[in-house]
Amino acid sequence: MKLTLQGLEAKTGWESYRLPTYDIAAVRGRTAKHPTWLHFGAGSIFRAYPAMLVQRLLTAGLMDTGIIVCESYDEELIDRVYRPFENLSIAATLHADGSIKKEVVGSITESLKLSEDWARVREIFCNPGLQMVSFTITEKAYTLREGNREFKDCVIDDLERGPEHCTNVITAATAMCLERKKATDQPLALVSLDNCSHNGTRLQRAVLEVARVWKEHGFVTEEDIQYLTTKISYPYSVIDKITPHPDHRILSVIQADGIEGIDIFQTERGTAAAAFTNAEKTQYLLIEDKFPNGHPPLEQTGVIFTTRSIVDRTARMKACTCLNPIDTSNAVFGCLFGYDTIAETMKDADLQNFNRKMSYDEAIPMVSDPGVVDPWEFLHEVLTERLPNPYLADQTKRIATDTSHKLGMRFGETILAYYDSPVPKHRVSRLRYIPFVLAGWLRYLIAVDDKGRRMELSPDPRLGSLREILADVELGMSVPMRKIEPIICDKFIFGVNLAEVGLDDTVLFYFNEMLKGPGAVRTMLKRVCSDELFFHYN
Repeated sequence: MKLTLQGLEAKTGWESYRLPTYDIAAVRGRTAKHPTWLHFGAGSIFRAYPAMLVQRLLTAGLMDTGIIVCESYDEELIDRVYRPFENLSIAATLHADGSIKKEVVGSITESLKLSEDWARVREIFCNPGLQMVSFTITEKAYTLREGNREFKDCVIDDLERGPEHCTNVITAATAMCLERKKATDQPLALVSLDNCSHNGTRLQRAVLEVARVWKEHGFVTEEDIQYLTTKISYPYSVIDKITPHPDHRILSVIQADGIEGIDIFQTERGTAAAAFTNAEKTQYLLIEDKFPNGHPPLEQTGVIFTTRSIVDRTARMKACTCLNPIDTSNAVFGCLFGYDTIAETMKDADLQNFNRKMSYDEAIPMVSDPGVVDPWEFLHEVLTERLPNPYLADQTKRIATDTSHKLGMRFGETILAYYDSPVPKHRVSRLRYIPFVLAGWLRYLIAVDDKGRRMELSPDPRLGSLREILADVELGMSVPMRKIEPIICDKFIFGVNLAEVGLDDTVLFYFNEMLKGPGAVRTMLKRVCSDELFFHYN
């Protein structure tokens, strides 16, 4: 039994799977001529969430076109995950009771490589009926410059060469919007679905920065920039659905069902991939209602279209308070304690206690209730149901990836909220749990776990420079402030200069305590959560 269009026709063997009930071939034909939704980023979250939303709409007869995906960063996914299976995919929903719901997803009509399919991507962008282009390209993709303010290597050539043929997803999207202007002058929504606050502004800022550089080089006009500013919208969004790396337990189930040719592999770029996704049932998607050319009826699938203010407050609630900071904390300390999965960290009594204190004592007080999702209920669900779900098996090493690009969004905004607060009890110097996570990350960068064993660090674009700063730091030593000052003062990492807001001494103290020897991280974790550790405030 094969995951192909012909394989589905047999029906036999697919009894435990929910299959598409719509005419896949007809949907693909209509989408090829009249595309409405293009997505950049062919990873698991796309197949587990946006593609599933379209699947629901197609099944209900509320939409008659599918979704097209284009990959720019890791094009090996197209060759090994999409095309061998004729763009079909299996979505496995993992319930906390251990049950699995399996579904074949047929809503993806084309899978494109930016490097090879430039002409087709341009054709799609130039279609007047295209309503939205969405992105799941990770937080770091929206930052075009390094910490030294120089442009990243991945965009320099595109900026110098102009919009004729780009390799970077942001420069390519900018170029394609300009092609749309020339072809139709119709508006369009560019929608970031990445897990960071103010994602719409981040995308808009990146697009306009590219366009302005091209204007300086004579490639575009002021009129072009006006089109990107006035006719292209950049709605805010907040997306939430835990989608771990492909799980070998799910692979075993699929193989036992008799489906051939599916395996888990790692691309040359380090992406863990398979022709299936495994994800939790819980999901949230809020999008700012700013679609100048219309949008698919996603509200029929539970997507909330609302105001920028509500989306922003929800994103801040999730990314800065109720989920992402806990995830990062668990990833850092989970790696130091030798845990493979986030679910394992949630069984650790010390980490459980720390998570509760960090969330309820420091994070929640700075949350502005968005009104559509209750922060307290959301946090309770995260701590008691979602993260402890053993069947998700989300890896600590996966969550620890690119941490230098996550800390500012996950902790920096809360630190700034305390720094700006006129309320005495909200004085930033009173923070004890958030700076402990930041110090824990410095301890993690030493690449030695809490038992004193060498450990492998997750990929991070800043890893080389950070490791160089900490190269001679070892267990048993005490480092002076000047040693970590280049990191402590880096606003690109923390979103704030920790010295300027008065957290540098606290972070240094924690860091040195965790360096004392094997077991020092655990010891300090217990002390931070107890009444044993006292801080004296002015």
